[in-house]
Amino acid sequence: MDHAADAHRTDLMTITRFVLNEQSKYPESRGDFTILLNHIVLGCKFVCSSVNKAGLAKLIGLAGEINIQASTCSNECFGEEQKKLDVLSNEVFIKALVSSGRTCILVSEEDEDAIIVEPSKRGRYCVVFDPLDGSSNIDCGVSIGTIFGIYMVKDDHEPTLADVLQPGKQMVAAGYCMYGSSCTLVLSTGKGVNGFTLDPSLGEFILTHPDIRIPKKGKIYSVNEGNAKNWDGPTAKYVENCKFPKDGSPSKSLRYIGRKRKQLPFLQKVPPRVAAMGP
Repeated sequence: MDHAADAHRTDLMTITRFVLNEQSKYPESRGDFTILLNHIVLGCKFVCSSVNKAGLAKLIGLAGEINIQASTCSNECFGEEQKKLDVLSNEVFIKALVSSGRTCILVSEEDEDAIIVEPSKRGRYCVVFDPLDGSSNIDCGVSIGTIFGIYMVKDDHEPTLADVLQPGKQMVAAGYCMYGSSCTLVLSTGKGVNGFTLDPSLGEFILTHPDIRIPKKGKIYSVNEGNAKNWDGPTAKYVENCKFPKDGSPSKSLRYIGRKRKQLPFLQKVPPRVAAMGP
């Protein structure tokens, strides 16, 4: 028996432990934010399980609906027909967020209107989210994921869409969960970015990538060159220099898969790999 390995596994930093440690730094905290994050984590676990068995459970395919992204955009926008997994994931996160008792308004990429939480279950947080970004790619085995952001409503009033229309700098937390060969949740509460990987044997997200950073200079750029005709001069010049550096340095490698969330792991500094963000 490898006692060293067993000892190591008894001191794992789970996401629950991590969030509670952060909460302890604020004696005045009532734990509302911690409860909300725990419900988001639960939603991620549920969706991860559904994604893993999507083919067997017949969750791959169209649901026969158009999401808000398509219904409000011109024909040139990247509108999407809803997949069965889109609908399921949306329901999962709405129920998880409402049942937390800590949200007052929800905005989903799948719904045309904001969801106002009933008074008896209402809290002081607003959550904006895309329950399943990239579901159109699941048939070909490409990773998909959930994106979310959290705002806080400071005043006690009837929630409206205006409560969500706050500057990004006022977010109290943001993150994404990627479902692929492993399930990875990346979270920031304003003081650094940390990555957690779901351990299937424990059913817990474990801290595996602490203090993620993007380097000042890297080796990868990500851009849809199909839109090159619409670029402004500086953007076109930058991409050209990535491919043909004038200083004689090695060309950067291109990584592009059509989903912002999927590209992030390539662009973040996740040791020992190094990457850099392009336009």
